[in-house]
Amino acid sequence: MAIKQKPLSFALLAALLASCSTPPHIVRNPASVAAFKRAFPCPATEVARGPCPGYVVDHIRPLCAGGPDSPLNMQWQGREDSLVKDQTERTTCRRAKP
Repeated sequence: MAIKQKPLSFALLAALLASCSTPPHIVRNPASVAAFKRAFPCPATEVARGPCPGYVVDHIRPLCAGGPDSPLNMQWQGREDSLVKDQTERTTCRRAKP
């Protein structure tokens, strides 16, 4: 009897990819993200707390490239667009390493 595996949920896959793309020495501040959400509520729900379906909070200038972890360096980004940008950022950050 074959065991059927459940496919990874998109949220879990995105979380795994995100954890791989952030260098271990970079620490994100959850208070900065909360401040961003208060100033710019979710475009899908117009709510400042909780999930935002279809969107992620993105750093405009990547943290690994010296971007600040502040609300002024954050934007809402569609999940699909974020996956494409994450690939570009990985290349950029690899080049920036000493």
